[in-house]
Amino acid sequence: MRLLVISPPHSVPHETALVSQLLAAGLARFHVRKPGWEQGEIAAYVADIPVRYRPRLVLHSHHALVAELGLGGAHLTAAGRAAKARPTLASGQTLSTSFHTLAEIRQYRRRYDYVFLSPIFDSLSKEQYAAAFDLADVAATLRKLRQRAGYAPQVLALGGIEAHRLGAVQQAGFEGAAVLGAVWQSPDPVAAFRALQSIIG
Repeated sequence: MRLLVISPPHSVPHETALVSQLLAAGLARFHVRKPGWEQGEIAAYVADIPVRYRPRLVLHSHHALVAELGLGGAHLTAAGRAAKARPTLASGQTLSTSFHTLAEIRQYRRRYDYVFLSPIFDSLSKEQYAAAFDLADVAATLRKLRQRAGYAPQVLALGGIEAHRLGAVQQAGFEGAAVLGAVWQSPDPVAAFRALQSIIG
């Protein structure tokens, strides 16, 4: 099972140093999601992270930087999908997106390397962002998806992911999980990530 981390929407103290430590601790993919940030701010953020980790960074905005800086991939928002603004990516760079209903996952045929489905549990980082799924329904949908001929994206759980819920995420058939609050609301984000990582092995 894969474990990804998403940036907090606003800056936290020593954030890029903490991101570098997360990547050094084995984080495979870090999503840079900074709503409202200008391209120069995103570029400066990336510049604060060692170059060797750039292939593991995924941008939610200013996708031109993905190719320019040799990053790991781009993530399309719902607005980006609606605008049909698919970025130009090189071989090995991933394209992901977020869905909020099982119908979207079943119906969407555009090719993504992986997709987030949320909110699976009550969000830790967004107040009044409540769980929207029955895990039995999710498991049934994911089973059918794996049997589908042709395109079937990897589906990762997002929303309220904590250590004690990782077992349920795995049992539901998710390929992995993306976390935000469980890491960034901890007094020691790196230790929080290591604890989560140790559970999934």
